[in-house]
Amino acid sequence: MSTIQERAAAAAGRANETPAADQAPAPSYTPAPLQDPGIPEPGPDGPEQVPVWIAWSRVMGEVRGIDKGDWYGRPGERGSYQFRGVDSALNAFGPACRLHGVLVLPVHVETAYRDVKTSGGKPSRECTATVSYRIIGPTGDSIEVQSAGESMDSADKGTAKALSTSLRSLLFLGGLVPTNDTDPDASNVERGEAPPRTAASYRDEILESGTSRQRMAQINYEIKQIGLYDTKVVNEVGDEEQLGAFLYRIGQERFQGGGQ
Repeated sequence: MSTIQERAAAAAGRANETPAADQAPAPSYTPAPLQDPGIPEPGPDGPEQVPVWIAWSRVMGEVRGIDKGDWYGRPGERGSYQFRGVDSALNAFGPACRLHGVLVLPVHVETAYRDVKTSGGKPSRECTATVSYRIIGPTGDSIEVQSAGESMDSADKGTAKALSTSLRSLLFLGGLVPTNDTDPDASNVERGEAPPRTAASYRDEILESGTSRQRMAQINYEIKQIGLYDTKVVNEVGDEEQLGAFLYRIGQERFQGGGQ
């Protein structure tokens, strides 16, 4: 440690700590430089006015293949691998969609979250996003498709990562682009055991106004599977109530008007 580093560490009350530079770095994500896909811009008259399924098939005709240029870890290291990231998908499909007048828009998102731990015991958050996309053609007609994405993150980027993974899956699978990629994530996090959920944590999630009808149904299944359905919790007015009955009552009050 240099003299300057020692002084800075001492001033921060951590002179005996190991500096971050001395610690083994985590495997990194190395994106490949984006290449020009060679797809022309639409002409002055715009795209040909064809139905959406024809326009999308023409988009597929433009995107014949995408190389795996991104790396997780360093080439040659154990556990490293190549993959095709969301930027590679957008770099290819963006120009093709513009050429043929196709829009790909997310119109509905359902997310679910779960507290997990990595294999090293670090707390993390798992996000699963199910997204409905509307593919709109040059004449305004459209088709709707659905795709899902999953991520783990210890900060606040889990939802964004899951949405990016969902879009990448849609473009690669919906565009029938060949791939040997076996892992959809740009990170290789090994999942450890998830901390057990308590009845109180389920009660708090049920009371959150943003908990969807779909998630409430999932909670009903979970608490039955782990034996918490009949466990008593303190409800919103301070009385004891069985968790299953509490879930049913709150669900009826929240969604009886047809809300989501």
